Amino acid sequence: MSHCGLGLLQIQRLDSISLQLNHYKYENDQLAQLIALDSGTKAPSIVSSWLKEETQYLVLELDGKLMKDHRYRLETNFTGELSDDLGGFYRSEYMEEGVKRIVATTQMQPTDARKAFPCFDEPAMKAVFHITLIHDHRTVALSNGEQKVTNNVIINGQPLQMTVFEPTEKMSTYLLAFIVSDFSYINNTVNNVTIRIFARKNAIEAGQGTYALNKTGTILNFFERYYKSRYPLPKSDQIALPDFNAGAMENWGLITYRETALLYDEDFSSNGNKERIASIISHELAHMWFGNLVTLRWWNDLWLNEGFASYVEYLGAHEAEPDWNVKDLIVLSDMHRVFAIDALASSHPLSSKEEDIQKPAQISELFDAISYSKGASVLRMLSDFLTEEVFTMGLRTYLQTFAFGNAVYTDLWNHLQMAVEAHGDLPETVHNIMNTWVLQMGFPVVTINATNGVITQKHFLLDPDSEVTVPSSSFNYEWIIPIRWMKTGASPNLLWLHKKTDTIDSMKVSGSEWLLANLNVVGYYRVNYDQGNWERLLEVLSTNHSEISGINRAQLVDDAFNLARAKIIPTVLALKTTKYLHKEREYMPWESALKNLDFFYLMFDRSEVYGPMQDYLKNQVIPLFNHYNDITENWTEVPDGHMDQYNQVNAISQACRIGHQECQEQTKTLFKQWMDEKKNPIHPNLRSTVYCNAIAAGGAKEWEFAWSEFKIATIATEAEKLRAALACTKQPWLLNRYLEYTLDPNMIRKQDATSTIVYIANNVIGQSLAWDFVRARWTYIFTQYGGGSFSFSNLINGVTKRFSSDFELQQLKRFKEDNSGVGFGSGTLAVDQSIERTIANMKWIAENKNSVLEWFKEEAKPL
Repeated sequence: MSHCGLGLLQIQRLDSISLQLNHYKYENDQLAQLIALDSGTKAPSIVSSWLKEETQYLVLELDGKLMKDHRYRLETNFTGELSDDLGGFYRSEYMEEGVKRIVATTQMQPTDARKAFPCFDEPAMKAVFHITLIHDHRTVALSNGEQKVTNNVIINGQPLQMTVFEPTEKMSTYLLAFIVSDFSYINNTVNNVTIRIFARKNAIEAGQGTYALNKTGTILNFFERYYKSRYPLPKSDQIALPDFNAGAMENWGLITYRETALLYDEDFSSNGNKERIASIISHELAHMWFGNLVTLRWWNDLWLNEGFASYVEYLGAHEAEPDWNVKDLIVLSDMHRVFAIDALASSHPLSSKEEDIQKPAQISELFDAISYSKGASVLRMLSDFLTEEVFTMGLRTYLQTFAFGNAVYTDLWNHLQMAVEAHGDLPETVHNIMNTWVLQMGFPVVTINATNGVITQKHFLLDPDSEVTVPSSSFNYEWIIPIRWMKTGASPNLLWLHKKTDTIDSMKVSGSEWLLANLNVVGYYRVNYDQGNWERLLEVLSTNHSEISGINRAQLVDDAFNLARAKIIPTVLALKTTKYLHKEREYMPWESALKNLDFFYLMFDRSEVYGPMQDYLKNQVIPLFNHYNDITENWTEVPDGHMDQYNQVNAISQACRIGHQECQEQTKTLFKQWMDEKKNPIHPNLRSTVYCNAIAAGGAKEWEFAWSEFKIATIATEAEKLRAALACTKQPWLLNRYLEYTLDPNMIRKQDATSTIVYIANNVIGQSLAWDFVRARWTYIFTQYGGGSFSFSNLINGVTKRFSSDFELQQLKRFKEDNSGVGFGSGTLAVDQSIERTIANMKWIAENKNSVLEWFKEEAKPL
C-alpha cells in the first residue's frame, strides 16, 4: 500500500535549502521545483540536489540567493509506502468478526513526519497545516483540525470521499496526525470543547471508552486552572490503535494511544490498568500547552518537555482520582527507576548541547529514563522548594510569552526567577541552582553525621571504582541541594547545602533522638547517616514504624540497599531495614523492599544463597499474605484502598515466589477452574500474578490454554496480562518457541516484540535463552523493528540485567564489537551501561556473597 502527493512548501529567504526527507521514490527523477510567488521576481534555478542520508536531508543547491521578504514555493512529487513499521504514515491491522481491518495512521515524533510528506521536519519550524484526506466510503478521516467538509469524488473511476479539515494552529511537524479507519466513537462536550474517544467498534460498543471519556474533561479542566489558560483548540480527539509503538502521542487535537493506555473494561482491567489510563491521559493533555502551545526549539531540550509532562501527570491523575493518592508514586515509578541509571558513570546530563544532537538516531536516543523520569523528579523538587504557587506563576507567564512559538529551557528559568523575585525567596537564582542538576549527570549522596552536625555531599556511583571521564562537569559534581529534615517528633526544617561540606549545629541529636532527611522524598538525592543514627532509625522501624511516614520508610529501604551496593554502608545494614516487614502493611515500603530484593534474586537465584534467602523472606511475607487472605476472604473480596489492592498482589506474588504452598495451590486451583469451566473466576487485579504462577507450576497444557486465550482476546489489557504470563513457564522448549513467535507479527504484534523478549529474560530459565536469541538475531531485530522504536535500550538492559560473571561480561563486549557496524540505535548507551552494570555486579558478588549467605542463614530461623 502506498500514498502519494504534491509537496508544497512556502519559504522565504534562504541561500540553500535543506529539506528533511526519508524513504521517497521521486517520479521521473525530478527532485524538486522552485517557483517565485511574487510578481516580478524570478526564482533561482536548482543547480544540483542530493540526499544526505545521515541527517535525512534533501539538499538543493541554487544558482543564486533568494531575495529577502519575497515568497517562494518549493514543489516535490512524492510517493511513500504505507508500511507496518509504526513510524510516519503507517498501517495497523486487526481482526474484527473474522475480517481483517486496516487503519492508516501516523506517528511523527520525533523525525518521521518526513516519511509521510516532504517537510522542514524540525520543531522550531512551525507552520499552519491544511490537511485534506481522500479515503474510502464507510471510513472515517481524522486529523488535528475539525472536519470542515466531506465531499464525494471520483478518482480513476473509483468513488471516494474527500475530507477537508480546518487549518491547524501554528505548530510543529512532529505533532501532526491523520488517520483513516472504520472506528466508531463516543463523545461529550466540556466547557465548549468537544471530547471524542475513538476505538474499534466492538470496543466502543462494549463501553471500553467510557472511563477515558469521563476523566478527560476533569483533567482538561484541571490543566486549564493549573496553567491559567484555556485549552487552545475546539476539540480533543483520543484514539486507541491496535498497533502503536509508544504508550501514547500528544498530537495536537488528535492524541493517539495504545489500546491498553486508553481502553478500560471493569471485567478485565485491573486497578493498575485504570491508573495507567488516568496517568497517560493526564501526561498527554499536559502537553497540549507544555510542548504543543509552547515547543522547545530543538530536541536537546526534550527532557524539559517530557520531564514536565511526566511530573504533572501525577497532579492530573490525582485530580481524576483523588482517593488514590497517586502523587506519592512518582518516587517509586520515576525517581527510584532512574536512580539506577543515573548512578552509572555512563549516564548523561539532562540537557545536551544542540550541536551534539543532530542525527535522527541521536534524537531517538534521548527518549530515555533520564529525560522522562529524572526530568520529572528534578522539576518536582523545583516546584517544592519554590512552592507550587511561585512555580505555577512562572509557568503561566512562560506559556503566555511563548504561545505558538518556541523556547529553550533557560526561558522557563527566567520566568520562574521573575516569580521568585515578586513572591518568593531563594538563597541562589533559579539558574544557579538548577544548572547543577541539569548540566551535569548523576546526583549526590548527602551524608549527615547526627553526632557532630557535619553534612557532606558526594557524587553517588553504584560502582565507586568506576571512572567518570565523559562528560566532564564544570560544577565538579557538586550540587546546590535543598534538604527538608526533621528530628524525632519535631516540625520539618529546610536548609540548603551549597558546598561540599558544612556543619549544622541544629542537626545534632542526643540520647534516643533520631534524624530523618529528605522528607517526602522531594529531593533528587540519596541520604546516608552515621552508624548511630542508622541504628536509631532501625529501632523506630522495629518498635513503632508508623512514626516515620510510609513514603520515607520506602526511602530508607531504597537508600540503604543502594548505599550498600555502592559500598558506603555494609550490605547487612541494608538487609536489616527489611526485618520489620512482617509488621508492615503499606504498599510503598513493601514495593521498595521487593524491588531491591529483586536485585538479590537476580544475583543469587542461580547460587547457594537462594535457599536461605527464600527461608528468610518466608518469615516476612507470610504475615502479609495471611492479612490479605483474611480481609479478602481468600481472595473473594477486593481491598478498599487503591494501594491496598496493589499490596495484595505483592503479597500473593511474593508468597508464591518463596514457595508458600497455600498460595501456589490457590493460583493453580483458580487457573484450572478457568480451564475446566471456560469462565474466568479470577479478579482482574489478580490475573497477572495468578496467570504467571499457574503457568510456571504447569506444563504445556497450561501454556497452550493461555496462548489460545491470548490469541482470541479482544480486550487489550487482558491480552497484555496473558502475554507477560506466557513468559513465566519453566519449560525451556516453550520459552524458545515463544522467542521465535516474537519476530512473527502474525503471532506477536511488532509493538510488543521487544517487551515480550524482556519478559522471557526476566524468567531465570529464560534469561540465557533470550540473550542467545537477541545475539543471534540482532541484525534482523534492529533492521525490522527499528522504525519508530525507542525500545532498544529496554531490550538490551532487560536481557543483560542478571549478568554477573566474567563469561557474561566477555559475551557482552563481543556483542558490542560484533554489531558495531549494524548499530544499536536508541540502545547505544544501554550497551555501555550494561557493561558497566555487569562489572559492578561481579564486584558486588565477590565482596558480599559470603556475608549475605551467613546473614540469611541466621535470620531465617523462625520468628
